Amino acid sequence: MSWNPTLDPHCPKGSAVDAIDTLIIPRARDLGGFEVRRALPSPKRQMVGPFIFFDQMGPAEFLTGQGIDVRPHPHIGLATVTYLYKGEFQHRDSLGTNQMIYPGEVNWMIAGNGVTHSERTSEDTRTGRSDLFGIQTWVALPEKDEDTNAGFEHHPKEALPFLEGEGKQVRLILGNAWGEVAPTKTFSEMFYADVVLEANAAIPLPDNHEDRGVYVTSGSVTVAGDTFEAGRMMVFRPGDALSLKAGPQGARLMMLGGETLGQSRHIWWNFVASSRDKIDAAKEAWRAGDWAHGRFKLPPDDNAEFTPLPAR
Repeated sequence: MSWNPTLDPHCPKGSAVDAIDTLIIPRARDLGGFEVRRALPSPKRQMVGPFIFFDQMGPAEFLTGQGIDVRPHPHIGLATVTYLYKGEFQHRDSLGTNQMIYPGEVNWMIAGNGVTHSERTSEDTRTGRSDLFGIQTWVALPEKDEDTNAGFEHHPKEALPFLEGEGKQVRLILGNAWGEVAPTKTFSEMFYADVVLEANAAIPLPDNHEDRGVYVTSGSVTVAGDTFEAGRMMVFRPGDALSLKAGPQGARLMMLGGETLGQSRHIWWNFVASSRDKIDAAKEAWRAGDWAHGRFKLPPDDNAEFTPLPAR
């Protein structure tokens, strides 16, 4: 798809940089040679639109026989979004899904009232050296949809809107922006996009969403003379017409945001809910471990182990 003419950048001047409401520096965690940087939730900001969790995974390099092994674990009240720049892994869930994901594709798992899933490097990939680099996010569901049935969607990169031109490449992962609409089913207004900018190329923020944020994955961007390096998330004030300009090495960004949900959410472990009672009920159901008759099941082809409920 050729470049959308409505994406002509509008560059801010003077004090326009004050439109940055929050600057977030992610917390880094080493998971045994595999680093994760968490931008959301943060002490400064719980959500950007409905996005309540944002993790940069890697970049990581695994030797032969190595990889990631995230054992089956539960979720409620959210949808998970997996998007990779490099590498692959295998998603299995309690719905019976067994889906590989590769760069440029999207895995969208709706937890709703409850789902269990695992994420592992495939056996084929472990036969040699491998890389992994990507982003995982959680989208909080509106209160009316928290108890919806679990579901799963996978979309190959060819199915996602792709805009290109003037030094920009944009793949729309979720929602709507710049006149395009992604195929993934969502429960509230949002947008989520992978943006690659050549040196000095500029791109405007979508102007049709209440909340808007940008995470710099690589390179740097400038807003009204202020430069933001990789590993920074900027959240912007609503309504301001702004664009970002890539630095001399170019930049890769994740743009995200959308309609705010009107209230904060409770987060405990892998559970998100509008009330503590919902969290407590999910905790008890997972602790009970009644995989045959209870609220949570294990993935049918990955049920030899699971992640225990934390003690805290």
